[in-house]
Amino acid sequence: MAHSHPVKKHTGLMDWLTTVDHKKIGILYLLAGGFFFLVGGLEAILIRIQLAFPDQHIFIGDSFNQLTTMHGTTMIFFAAMPVIFAFMNAIVPLQIGARDVAFPFVNSLGFWLFFAGGVLMNTSWFLGGAPDSGWTGYAPLSSITDSGWGQTLQNNLQGTDFYVLGLQIAGIGTLIGGINFLVTIINMRAPGLTYMRMPMFTWSAFVTSGLIVLAFPAITVALVELMFDRVFGGAFFDAARGGNNVLWEHLFWIFGHPEVYILILPAFGIISEIVSTFSKKRLFGYSSMVFATVLIGFLGFMVWVHHMFTAGLGPVANSIFSIATMAIAVPTGVKIFNWLFTLWGGQIRFTTANIFATAFIPTFVMGGTTGVMLAIPAADFQYHDTYFVVAHFHYVIVGGLVLGLFSGLYYWWPKMFGRMLSEGLGKVHFWLFFIGFHLTFFPQHFLGLMGMPRRVFTYQPGYGLEAGNLVSTIGAFLMGIGTLVFLINIIATQRKPKTALADPWDGRSLEWTIPSPAPEYNFKQTPLVRGLDAFWKEKMAGNKEMTPAEPIGSIHMPSASILPLVMSVGLFIAGFGFMYRNYYVAAAGIIVTFIAMFCRSVFDDHGWHIEPEELEDDHKGVKA
Repeated sequence: MAHSHPVKKHTGLMDWLTTVDHKKIGILYLLAGGFFFLVGGLEAILIRIQLAFPDQHIFIGDSFNQLTTMHGTTMIFFAAMPVIFAFMNAIVPLQIGARDVAFPFVNSLGFWLFFAGGVLMNTSWFLGGAPDSGWTGYAPLSSITDSGWGQTLQNNLQGTDFYVLGLQIAGIGTLIGGINFLVTIINMRAPGLTYMRMPMFTWSAFVTSGLIVLAFPAITVALVELMFDRVFGGAFFDAARGGNNVLWEHLFWIFGHPEVYILILPAFGIISEIVSTFSKKRLFGYSSMVFATVLIGFLGFMVWVHHMFTAGLGPVANSIFSIATMAIAVPTGVKIFNWLFTLWGGQIRFTTANIFATAFIPTFVMGGTTGVMLAIPAADFQYHDTYFVVAHFHYVIVGGLVLGLFSGLYYWWPKMFGRMLSEGLGKVHFWLFFIGFHLTFFPQHFLGLMGMPRRVFTYQPGYGLEAGNLVSTIGAFLMGIGTLVFLINIIATQRKPKTALADPWDGRSLEWTIPSPAPEYNFKQTPLVRGLDAFWKEKMAGNKEMTPAEPIGSIHMPSASILPLVMSVGLFIAGFGFMYRNYYVAAAGIIVTFIAMFCRSVFDDHGWHIEPEELEDDHKGVKA
């Protein structure tokens, strides 16, 4: 079936709507996740404006609950997750020497489902009110549908439906994405790239994908049950009718705690790559790092009850989960020392990427320390549902994950876009964001210890809570300004020509062996890997490039397809049908999705080929 290269079918917008190229899908994830990051950040700043002074009446009651619910949900599911998927898409196939992911079509479908879910959920702001039962959606707050509870729950009638259906649709996208990357990393590594030679970022993506496949079914079950309670009058979580609202907590946290590791492990991988590159040393204790990553993934499933120490499960359950929670600190601590010993004695260059990476280490340790404090049930009775928990969580997720993601953006931006971000603006961004972050969340530890509860829209004057809250709000604005500097950096960079070198940082892994940005087919010839840090090994042996594992030949490429977008639009329509109890609309949406699935199944698409004479010269931009 080797056709000569057909004329490219799509250009411009249509190209992006139909693409199955992992690099373009990575950029789509980055754009969408970046957009939701700004939305979630705006919600956070509105929360801090309300709490800057005691007794303010800007956002009260329902509107404040909507802000906190949407801030948490947006940041975790629609900002952090997609940016992680952006890196996994853009980098993992390049690091393992593959031409694409295992299932390019499924990859595209995963993106459009996530995007449809995120848009569905955020339309709630304009359609009568956002969900207001907290980002954890605890029953019975989320399962009440009877307006007999008075006017305050009127909004809940609709709001939580957006939460249930938006997360369902986005969750399917994440789940198939996880399966796709598992298969890709298991099956598509270049010859010689054994598991113990994979770069740390690929390892973290591998373990993360495994966690996604095992954890997301739990939230899917929980959301299906909640949907039955709300849409069809079920009683899974209604204690009055024989249900159990603690069941929701179990299902949510059996997913929710591994989710925290789904978020942080890729950041660990990014930090490992960057610390190693900018110290000019191989990662200290690589094999211990791999085992620590796998162990964190394994133990992540055994600690969910530490979110429920005050739910009354009894001393035995609390003790077991307390011990398991402390155990997970061990492999995490191993990683910290691996990074420190990698830096130790290295030729360190403090590029913007490396400043973010090194700032990550002490900040994350602070978050981990408060985590061990929260792992003690007797202490947790005091800390639970106070601002201490808010501080702990943000030290881990912002001080950990977000610093790691910014670090990765500065590092891999040239590989994704062919342009280098400004180092000067990058350092301004770092200092504003880093100082703002600590100003925002450090005082919240003390506010929590002084008794300020979470999710309250005001507090009384005269109890010593004013100063901490005001400092916290100033810090939030600094983080916002830092993020704006980053946006300015991106816009300024995009106006420059694509001049990035193939290997701007003197990198160690395979993604730096090909031009920036990578050509559509990634590798002209699949590389032969001879050891850990494959590219560095060749450089040390005096070679300018990788030894190919195959002769130059015709390269098979997957065809673009509009079907993933159509399937996602179908489920988007169906979501609104269920929400407004209009089952004709719901059925119509599902039928649209099924027709697209039918077309995909019945019509064979053999893709197309790039012939050897069409391959571009690999050597432009590679440093001699």
